[in-house]
Amino acid sequence: MRRTKILATLGPATDSETTLENLLLAGANVVRLNFSHGSAQDHIKRAELVRHCAEKHQLNVAILVDLQGPKIRIGRFENDSVKLKEGDTFVLDASDESIMGNEQGVSIAYPELPRDCKKGDILMLDDGRIQLRVESVDGLKLNCQVRVGGKLSNNKGINKQGGGLSAPALTDKDRADIKTASEIEADYVAVSFPKTGDDIREARELLEAAGSNAAIVAKIERAEAVIHSTLDDIIEASDAVMVARGDLGVEIGDAELVGTQKHIIRRANDLNRLVIVATQMMESMITSTMPTRAEVFDVANSVLDGADAVMLSAETATGEYPVEVVRAMSRICVGAEKNPMAQLTDHRMSRKFERTDEMIAMATMYTANHLGSVKAIICLTESGDTPKWMSRISSSLPIYGLTRRKPTQRKMALFKGVQALYFDSTAMESNQVNEAAIDFLKQRGAICSGDRVIYTKGTQMGLHGATNALMILQVP
Repeated sequence: MRRTKILATLGPATDSETTLENLLLAGANVVRLNFSHGSAQDHIKRAELVRHCAEKHQLNVAILVDLQGPKIRIGRFENDSVKLKEGDTFVLDASDESIMGNEQGVSIAYPELPRDCKKGDILMLDDGRIQLRVESVDGLKLNCQVRVGGKLSNNKGINKQGGGLSAPALTDKDRADIKTASEIEADYVAVSFPKTGDDIREARELLEAAGSNAAIVAKIERAEAVIHSTLDDIIEASDAVMVARGDLGVEIGDAELVGTQKHIIRRANDLNRLVIVATQMMESMITSTMPTRAEVFDVANSVLDGADAVMLSAETATGEYPVEVVRAMSRICVGAEKNPMAQLTDHRMSRKFERTDEMIAMATMYTANHLGSVKAIICLTESGDTPKWMSRISSSLPIYGLTRRKPTQRKMALFKGVQALYFDSTAMESNQVNEAAIDFLKQRGAICSGDRVIYTKGTQMGLHGATNALMILQVP
């Protein structure tokens, strides 16, 4: 069983039911709806099709809604694009969005940008392909000199090297999109460009007000977000974090990105949060049937570093081979998971614990990794917390999360090493549950007669956080 989960972004390339079915059957565990593109109705239709295909094939698939956030962009050009040369003068004008751009300048849709900048600041356009140095600020205009030139086309994004833009993480569009996320019963909602944990807490309040119990993913993509105390604040306010390497790499620089990615993964695991690695993981497969060696190494290293999931963006949303890229990524993950580095851990071994269910999870994984005859871990769960804590600890053993709650089952689709299955333990007498759970997995071929398994549950069934029992059982 592949332990690392795969997120696949939906788009025009996956809109046919046949392609979506094949994408899910190839191994996509979570689908991403990118609210930066398309209408609310587009996303509602895609979510409905995902639920239909998952039910048809009895697959456990989660839906992640990715909010656009304050994407700062330039306006449009008279001829759709211009060619800038090093040393050219170029003006960014926030006074009027309707002004059409040319080789001398272009409008910007973010009037606060001139206030956030000073002489000497470096602005990165189109993911850093174009670099401008601010020479002076004149009211709502930024007079810049081109440091790195090239072709610049309509509506490209702007980042400030080193961060420091004042744009709030949640826009009016995001607030409306949160209501749509609630309507489609999204399992995860990703918040773009958070600067502090307060941005995440605000998003959680808005989700709860909209009637959603979605878990929140913080996208780490601002330079100020990776400062140590701020990073921990964001992680602890979230249920998961995403290493969003596009904007983050532009703001902190490529040279810093590798070490920062490893640090974010380590801190997320230390703080018992899920972690996703994203952006350009299999970029060449947008138009190619095979990944490059560099992409293979990138995905494998993310697995070895401890990521719960790896994400595909344009590769599946608009690429020519959406199903093939999921299959390829799955093969790479399985190969990386065979490495002993992916099965060793010292996670929280020196910590003390306040919650009984977390202690049970830790004891389970210690036992599993030190008792050689164990074949599987079975966890009855209401909230999904216990299997999540188990998944923080590296192992080669499958973890079966059995739950009667469909939202909990779908959330577990993102947990590394966890296979979530629907099982209603409250529909039977308490003295029948253990035998029924074993028989349920035995009938599915997950365990066999004679296997030794570790089994955890709460002696009071149906309660959140009540897991307090660990048993080592022999499959009859």
